[in-house]
Amino acid sequence: MELCEKAIRSGLFGNAKNWRLEVLPTAASTNALARDAGAAGAAEGLVILAGEQTAGRGRLGRSFFSPGGTGLYMSLLLRPGLPPEQCIRITTAAAVAVCRAVEKLTGEKPGIKWVNDIFLHGRKVCGILTEAAFDGQAGLQYAVLGIGINVSPPKGGFPQEIAEIAGSLFSEFVPGRREIVAAEVLNCLAEVLQGLTDGKHAEEYRARSIVLGQRVNILGGSGGEAVVTDIDSECRLHLRRDDGREEILSTGEISIRLQGKDAEKK
Repeated sequence: MELCEKAIRSGLFGNAKNWRLEVLPTAASTNALARDAGAAGAAEGLVILAGEQTAGRGRLGRSFFSPGGTGLYMSLLLRPGLPPEQCIRITTAAAVAVCRAVEKLTGEKPGIKWVNDIFLHGRKVCGILTEAAFDGQAGLQYAVLGIGINVSPPKGGFPQEIAEIAGSLFSEFVPGRREIVAAEVLNCLAEVLQGLTDGKHAEEYRARSIVLGQRVNILGGSGGEAVVTDIDSECRLHLRRDDGREEILSTGEISIRLQGKDAEKK
């Protein structure tokens, strides 16, 4: 079932009405389309939405499961004028916006696993991928903010490799629900992204974190294990090693055991 552009537009309010929507039944990758638009000089505010992706990508070049009918995939073209070291704000602000939307629509309180995953009831329901293009002299040219949300379970369930971690916002498919989710996420993004240059969202990001005080595995880089002691005003992860050494991560990936389960959640 294809997304209905009219239904999405009817749910937008305030500054979100300024988003320029391009709604597709399917796309190889909405991020790739938005990147092409950015490279061609398209103005900020373009939003490409698809009900299915055939070549969706996640962080570190991984594939992103993007089935039709039950998921929602969108990419926003942004030109925020941030210095390179503050580009993490795009991902973290988006995480806050998605959490607000999910909480409003479900009545449940989702959490953020640093840096870019949204969890609900111990399962990942949303992934966020920001890709940026830089000019050596001018700095950040544009950024593409990609968001993939499992609105309801896919037919036949999730693939075996993600079945233990993936979840969805709702337990069953309801026609028109993806459009409602799309509109609410875009409304919340319009609000949160307004404060991007001063990092207003950082306090809420920290409050919604599910990793504070937790023991985590650091994937890549120096590797090993550490305890998360804080998330600072730039949403960087503060870690304490077993030998007492303190570290700060601004980018990277961690895994964590959630809710006492033995399986690590990545």
